[in-house]
Amino acid sequence: MDGVSPRPAQPDIRRALIEAAATILAESGPDGLSTRQLAREVGVSTTAVYTYFGGMDDLVRAMVHEGFARLNRALTATGDSQDPVADVVRLGRVYRENALRHRHLYAVMFGGSALAGFSLTDEDRAHGLYTLDLLVAAIERCVVAGRFRSGDATLVAHELWMSIHGIVTLEIGGYLFEPYDADACFDAQVCTLLVGSGDGLERARQSIAMSGAEAAAKEPAA
Repeated sequence: MDGVSPRPAQPDIRRALIEAAATILAESGPDGLSTRQLAREVGVSTTAVYTYFGGMDDLVRAMVHEGFARLNRALTATGDSQDPVADVVRLGRVYRENALRHRHLYAVMFGGSALAGFSLTDEDRAHGLYTLDLLVAAIERCVVAGRFRSGDATLVAHELWMSIHGIVTLEIGGYLFEPYDADACFDAQVCTLLVGSGDGLERARQSIAMSGAEAAAKEPAA
C-alpha cells in the first residue's frame, strides 16, 4: 500500500509533513525519521514526501527555513514603541514564546544531535540570521535615543540572542526551577545585557517591567 494510512490527508500536506517530521525527530531522533513513517503519520503515500521535498535532506532544510520564517513573522508583528529598550526586551520575549510554541521545529532550527546524518551546509545554518535584523534595528534606535552607547549593534544582538537561546534551551529541557525559573533568569540576564550596553539600571528595569506587563496583558484569560 506504499505507506498509506487510513487517516485522511491533511489539507496542507507540505505543512503537515514539516510538522510531523519535526515531531518525529524530537521524539525518536534521526533514526526514527523515514519516508514510510512520515507518510503514515500524515496520511499520505511515501511519494508525497518526494513530490514536495525531493528527499529527506531537502525536507530537513525546509524545516529549518519554516522554523525561522515563523520566528520572523512573530518578531515582525511586535512593532515599535516610544521605548526602544522595551522593544528590544519585547523581541526577546517573542523569541522565547515562539520557541516554546514550536519547540519541535526550534530543535531542528539549530541542528545538533537531532540532525545527525543529514546534510546541512554552512549556508543552511546561516539562513536564520535575517531574523536578527529587527533586533539590530531596535538596538540602533536605543543608541540614537541615548540609552545605549555607540558600538556594534549586530554584536549586541548576537549577545542577546545567545543568552535567550541558552535560557530557552534549559527551559525546554526542564532544567530551570523556582526561584531561578525561566522568567526570573530571563529578566536578570536581559537586565545585565541592557546595562552592559550602556543603559541605566533603573531605566532598564522599567523597560523590562513595561514589556512584561504588555506580554501579560496579551495572554488569553484562563
